[in-house]
Amino acid sequence: MATKPGVPRSGAISKGYNFSTHWEQNTPLTEQQQAAIASLAHAVAERPLPPNLAQDRVSEQQNGLTVSTKDSSFGLEHSAAMEAVLVNTNEFYKWFTDLESALKSETEEKYRHYVDTLMERIQICDGILQQVDDTLDLFNELQLQHQAVAMKTKTLHDACDRLLIEKQRLIEFSEALRSKLNYFDELENISTNFYSPNMNVLNENFLSLLKRLDDCITYVESNPQYAESSVYLLKFRQLQSRALGMIRSHVLAILKSASSQVQAAIGSSGGSKASVSEGVEASVIYVRFKAAASELKPVLEEVESRSSRKEYTQILAECHKLYCEQRLSLVRGIVHQRISEFAKKEALPSLTRSGCAYLMQVCQLEHQLFDHFFPSSAEDVSSLAPLIDPLSTYLYDTLRPKLIHETNIDSLCELVDILKVEVLGEQLSRRSESLAGLRPTLERILADVHERLTFRARTHIRDEISNYLPLDEDLDYPAKLEKAATDELETTSDDENLVFKTWYPPLEKTLSCLSKLYRCLEPEVFTGLAQEVVEVCSISIQKASKLISKRSSPMDGQLFLIKHLLILREKIAPFDIEFSVTHKELDFSHLLEHLRRILRGQASLFDWSRTTSLARTLSPRVLESQIDAKKELEKSLKATCEEFIMSVTKLVVDPMLSFVTKVTAVKVAMSGSQNQKGELVMAKPLKDQAFATPDKVAELVQKVTTAIQQELPMVMRKMKLYLQNSETRKILFKPIQTNIVEAHVQVLSLLKAEYSPEEIQGMIKMPSIQDLQAQLDSFF
Repeated sequence: MATKPGVPRSGAISKGYNFSTHWEQNTPLTEQQQAAIASLAHAVAERPLPPNLAQDRVSEQQNGLTVSTKDSSFGLEHSAAMEAVLVNTNEFYKWFTDLESALKSETEEKYRHYVDTLMERIQICDGILQQVDDTLDLFNELQLQHQAVAMKTKTLHDACDRLLIEKQRLIEFSEALRSKLNYFDELENISTNFYSPNMNVLNENFLSLLKRLDDCITYVESNPQYAESSVYLLKFRQLQSRALGMIRSHVLAILKSASSQVQAAIGSSGGSKASVSEGVEASVIYVRFKAAASELKPVLEEVESRSSRKEYTQILAECHKLYCEQRLSLVRGIVHQRISEFAKKEALPSLTRSGCAYLMQVCQLEHQLFDHFFPSSAEDVSSLAPLIDPLSTYLYDTLRPKLIHETNIDSLCELVDILKVEVLGEQLSRRSESLAGLRPTLERILADVHERLTFRARTHIRDEISNYLPLDEDLDYPAKLEKAATDELETTSDDENLVFKTWYPPLEKTLSCLSKLYRCLEPEVFTGLAQEVVEVCSISIQKASKLISKRSSPMDGQLFLIKHLLILREKIAPFDIEFSVTHKELDFSHLLEHLRRILRGQASLFDWSRTTSLARTLSPRVLESQIDAKKELEKSLKATCEEFIMSVTKLVVDPMLSFVTKVTAVKVAMSGSQNQKGELVMAKPLKDQAFATPDKVAELVQKVTTAIQQELPMVMRKMKLYLQNSETRKILFKPIQTNIVEAHVQVLSLLKAEYSPEEIQGMIKMPSIQDLQAQLDSFF
């Protein structure tokens, strides 16, 4: 054990001593304070010990207790110290220091023992820590060795992984190289099989080899960068051509065999009586080919599945062509014979209906059979075109000569209805897919019928309406209307023919033509024809009106024209078209003046910068003019009605109108003479004029009254004869009534100004306006 170190001096005592020294120096006491302290010290010094201490000392002395020299000395010292008199502070501090040292030395022993124990424990712990440090050093060394081993192991693993990856890459490269070379290696295998004498289309390996060949061609085509790829591609294509040629030969052989069997069956049963429509699917023409379809189905399905490739598209088209040729050789004669029989027995409309129905039945059966051979190509209309077109062309060739020679518009309209409604509208819409190949030919026939119908309609308009030569009975108005009215009274039933008999024939033909053509022609074509026929009909009616005016009376001509124009306007109203056509014309009228200027030298022929250059000079002007037949009809009707109103007005009140005109002329003449001579010439009264005496005026009024009572009822009878509608007659008579009343008002105003009331009522007998109005209203 190491030697124990000495106990250090108390720091608290040193600090206390230093503090008291400094305090003594820095805070000196006054004499009074020092005297007080001295008194206190003296008092303390004389103070006895505490009772307990005094008893302890007495008991010790009595018991004769002894202590060790050390204890005795300490007790003496302590007693001396306790009994010492502390005169000043320094003595106090000294005493206190000695006391403290004594106390420390008294309690220091147990602490020293504890310190010794702690020191031993510290030494043990230091040994343990030393051993731990040694152990940690060993562990650190071991960890470094482990890290080195782990690093070497990781390096080894990485190297192994790289080797495995490299191995896998090499394997993949080898497999990729092998897979690419396989396509080229297949050439020898495929060639050996295809050039084998036992290889044919029916061989079970044929289709698989063909598929492998296509894969090789596709691969070589997509990788032209490989060495000798073009050579291999050429060889592969040669093999493909050989294989496709084998397919074509096989299909042709099967189709020819089926055709031969069908022809033999037809020949044995009397081919002239065979019919496509008889027996339908049970017919030998279709049964034998359906059997052939089942034999060719695997090959043709394979070809159709690869139709996206150009080579297979071509071979598929060739197969379609071969099929159509074989079918056409069988069906053509039968179809021609049947259509020829229809043409011999039936008229054109019936022939069209029967021929189209028969041809649609044939096409439907052929489409069903074609679907057995080529399921994926059946939707393509062009696939069956080599078969359907010749059959439909024969129907077209049969119908066209008859169409060209057909002149009856009704028959042509019936043909349009058959083709447009029955065939194209109903039949093809229900079976559009199977009959789509017929649509072009049927539309072509319909276009020819439209063309022929348009031509015949124009000819009909020209011959029967525009150039119509009326007979005497056509112009026998109003006798024709009176006869029709008599027949109507005798006939109880409403017969429209009686109404049509009263019409001018061109009007009836016009309306009949429009009603037939409205739903048969295209709107653009019908609009042009309608405008033309309405214009021509209006002109024809106006011509007839002039002839009737000469033959019967002007009033009959006017009423005839009004009647027929009203009918024409009423009947064309339901047609939902515009009766207007725009005509474009080239106008060269300005060229003469330009040429004159060029000849005079005022303009240059080759000056392209000026407006008088050759190009601009010779350029015609385009003039557009719009003709609206409906507006022209309205204009003609309005003019005729105004003419009729004026003629009736003159017939009734012409004397009054003449009288008013004369009075106006006299007044104008009198006002002129007065302006020239002043007041020297006196104006002569109106009733002194020769034409305006009361007797003359009374005669005038009497003529007008007689005309109202006699002529006007006759006019009303004619109006009722021509115009059956009472509202129309009222509208037409209203202006006449207004004119008559206005004439009476003018005459009455003149009479009131120049004549006395007695003369007006007594001699002239002028009727009142109210009586006149009532009299005119009584006609309705």
